[in-house]
Amino acid sequence: MKCPICKYGETRAGTASLTLERHGTTLVFRNVPARICENCGEVFHDEKVTASVLRQAESAACSGVEFDVRRYAEAA
Repeated sequence: MKCPICKYGETRAGTASLTLERHGTTLVFRNVPARICENCGEVFHDEKVTASVLRQAESAACSGVEFDVRRYAEAA
């Protein structure tokens, strides 16, 4: 797909780190599947991956995690 940000580069499959912060909780997910623009480096995650990350983040926040770095794993 053509990058909607820079309008020049094509996006390629890869992985990226994703940091989420909310209400005193910071979570870093590594190796998250993404499409990455070869020109500007902008990162795009699909709906399924985003939903999975948000579910995992909510679960961690509810269990009292303040800071965590974890490898992405698709939640069941």
